[in-house]
Amino acid sequence: MTTLKSQLHADLTEAIKARDELRSSTLRLTLAAVSKEEVSGTTARELSDDEVRKVIAREAKKRREAAEAFDKGGRAEQAERERAEGVVLDAYLPRQLTDDELDVIVTEAVAEARAGGAEGPRAMGAVMKIVNPKVAGLAEGGRVAAAVKRLLAS
Repeated sequence: MTTLKSQLHADLTEAIKARDELRSSTLRLTLAAVSKEEVSGTTARELSDDEVRKVIAREAKKRREAAEAFDKGGRAEQAERERAEGVVLDAYLPRQLTDDELDVIVTEAVAEARAGGAEGPRAMGAVMKIVNPKVAGLAEGGRVAAAVKRLLAS
């Protein structure tokens, strides 16, 4: 069985051989982030595939945020580079939920929370507790929170 980390290493080797600068530098940075995560804390350890996925998701989010910042700063070339790195990383992540799919899950959770007696602003926490395990790794926290707020208000 191939681990996600060994897959990243194999893909890095392949990208270097193919002289694919974008992929190789993106995978190098990601593997560095994985290694850093492995040695953080009191004891060094090997990350599970889920933990590696979280690191990749965090790196992909950094790329999206950097692209937005470069866009605002009028630096289109750097923004494009960040987006391209994000696309490389997205290939290692599970497919993200569409807005419609997310809305269906959140709508069910809102109904479940209301049935449990959660109303008004306090319902937000109750709904998030129900939704988060269902969408872990499939939707970014900000998107989930926005959907919950929107559907609680309706």
